[in-house]
Parts: sequence; structure tokens; C-alpha cells
Amino acid sequence: MKNLKLDRPLAVFDLETTGTSPSSDRIVEVCVAVLSPDGSRNVVTRRVNPGRPIPPDATKVHGISDADVADAPSFRDIAPDLLRLLEGCDLAGFNVLSFDLPLLQAELERCNLSLDTTQCHVVDAQRIYHRKERRTLSAAVQFYTGVEHTGAHGAEADVLATAEVLDAQVARYPDLPSDVEGLAEVSRPADWADSQGKLGWAAGEVVLRFGKHRDQPLREMARKDASYLRWILDSDFPSDTKKLIQDALDGLSQKPGL
Repeated sequence: MKNLKLDRPLAVFDLETTGTSPSSDRIVEVCVAVLSPDGSRNVVTRRVNPGRPIPPDATKVHGISDADVADAPSFRDIAPDLLRLLEGCDLAGFNVLSFDLPLLQAELERCNLSLDTTQCHVVDAQRIYHRKERRTLSAAVQFYTGVEHTGAHGAEADVLATAEVLDAQVARYPDLPSDVEGLAEVSRPADWADSQGKLGWAAGEVVLRFGKHRDQPLREMARKDASYLRWILDSDFPSDTKKLIQDALDGLSQKPGL
């Protein structure tokens, strides 16, 4: 890293999966590159047996078939080591806030484990990129580094490419913070209440940011149309979104400190 300032380790990670649903699909490959402030890095890549057939459409994307993971460990087998690897690190990835992190959290929850992201910063190179250029990871690599991303959709290749893109982004944009905390703020708007912006903060209350009840406070929704909130709980939404919905139904929707 020539431009990115690290005060503590930064874990750049990527998942290859059985599909695109963070709540219901499974991991088939995970790669984590832990970048340390001293310039060293530790790259760990593991194949995972998802315990279900990998759809052909998913195999077309990442090239991983059922045969490739037949003898691989389950996610439950590798989860403790993965958590230890991420412990004490800030997190980064490409589309990590909308996809990789929610899916990882869901997999951990199925193992009765959790990754506490309240004590770290999360940087999403895709959101920075889309604010500036609005293209894909392969185009980002070409744009920022001048080389072709030949290993697209391989977890390790995507992780290392993302790290290079992040570093090049810091160098290219003078108004972009060079520290992880600042980049995390750019990646996730301050008024988002959850990881995907389905819920937001307005006048000290959590409000819906989608659908027919957009901009309605959850507190009022819990009183007027609780069935809609329960529909969200039963649908394909991220776990942190559902937690805030449940808090609203339990009468806990006011923002701490307000």
C-alpha cells in the first residue's frame, strides 16, 4: 500500500457463493488478505463445501463446481479460524456492505457465531468507485491501475485487485480520505441505519427508505401497520435490517442518545 494509511490491520475479503441472496445462499470460497500497517500481508484462501449443489449459473460465474468442493470443509469447520483471522481488523471489499458482509454474517449466525462490526470500520471500494466512476471491478482495475483484471470472479484475484483499486483510489482523488475510518464514512452514508440503506435516520428516528411506506418512522409503522413490518421479518432482508424492525415492534426504535 503506497497511499492507504493503516492504523491497524485491514482485512480485505471476498466470497464466492451459490447465488446472490445474502440471507439464503452459501459460501463456496472465501479469501481474506490481512494488510498490516508495517506493509506485510497475509492471504488466506479456502474452498468451502456448501452442503448443497452449486447451481450451474453460479459455476459459470466463479468456475467452482460441486466436484471442486466435494472434499472441502464445511463453513462450520472453518468459521472459528476465520473469526480469529478477522479479529482486531477493519474490513474492506468490493460490494462488501450489500453482499459479502451480510452473507458472511448469515453464515456465522447459522453456526451460532457472530462478527462484531461495531468495533471496526468497513470500507466498500465499490461504493467509492460508483460515486466516482460507476463501473465494475474489472473496469475499476483497468481504470485505476492500467492493467487487465484477468482473474475476475476468483476470490483471491478479486481480493488482491480490490486492495490495489483502493490504494489507487486514494492516490487519484485529492478529496478522498487516506485513512480507513474516513473511507468507511464515504462508503456508508451517515444517515443509513442499516448496511444496505433500507432503513435510515430522520429527526432522530429510524424510517423506511423503500416501498409504499417510504420515509415513515418505524415507531409509527409498528402502531399503524405492524403487519408490514412482520412481512419484512419474514422476507429476504439483511439481518441488521430485521433487527431494527424487531426493535421497532418491541418499542425500541429511538436512536441512542436522542
